[in-house]
Amino acid sequence: MKKFLLNTVMIFAIISFGAFLLAMGSIIGKLQFEHKIKVPEPSILSLKLEGIIGEPSRFLEDLRYFRKDENVKGIVIHINSPGGVVGPSQEIYAEIKRTRDEFQKPVVAVCSAVAASGAYYAAVAADRIVTNPGTMLGSIGVIMQFANLEKLYEWAKVGRYVVKTGAYKDSGASYRPMREDEKELFQDLIDEVQVQFKQAVASGRNLPADLVDKYADGRVFTGEAAVKLGFADKVGTYLDGVRVAGELSGLGDDPEIFEPPEKHASFFETMVEGQFQGSLANRVEGWLSLNLVGKPLYLLPGSLGN
Repeated sequence: MKKFLLNTVMIFAIISFGAFLLAMGSIIGKLQFEHKIKVPEPSILSLKLEGIIGEPSRFLEDLRYFRKDENVKGIVIHINSPGGVVGPSQEIYAEIKRTRDEFQKPVVAVCSAVAASGAYYAAVAADRIVTNPGTMLGSIGVIMQFANLEKLYEWAKVGRYVVKTGAYKDSGASYRPMREDEKELFQDLIDEVQVQFKQAVASGRNLPADLVDKYADGRVFTGEAAVKLGFADKVGTYLDGVRVAGELSGLGDDPEIFEPPEKHASFFETMVEGQFQGSLANRVEGWLSLNLVGKPLYLLPGSLGN
């Protein structure tokens, strides 16, 4: 019994110490990042917005920190994203707009392979949008996805019991079909979010509302078509976007570019990542798909392989 208790205490101590190391490594790394990195000369800050937008903490952390640096004269955002969850996409939009309005620093969005839906929502907050001619751009629309697993539960002989406080508390549940009134509820929700999207595009791109309405049906443009329609400003490359940012910021057409250094994981974080990297890599797409079920998305259909 004593041996069992001793082993239990030792295991608890090891886990606690590991958690402490992880927390300290994260705190120290964050402090080092926040207080020691400075932009050495007047430059254009280069940031990346990549992948599915869920919790854009790294992008926003870099934007919020470096826009305060007096040597950051303008910002280029290199976008390669199919969009993502509505709220985080709108948060990125708001922070880009704040960078322009409050910090008086020009922002140029450069669209790479894809800048769709929530990523395009973010891009319209920029002063200029530069895009490759074949970029997949646009997809102005909202989507929600649900799964009815009722038959699967029956096959597996799994019973589900729910205690709830209102008729809509379990709307979208996977264990029963969706009622018509619930479909109407969700449709009203995404219609409202779609209006927000269209207003952002019309305002950010200075386009007539009826033109935005015409193309806000989820369709994707090529970058070249987007420029002709007014949904982007110029066909060009990343370096063209840097030149535009340099000209807008007064640094000329060949400005210095500053890219935030990659954060280095602590020893403990590296150990944890090495332990679980394989399994996480194998599960991340499935996890994302499940995690986004039932959420309103500014997301290019097919981005999760479904």
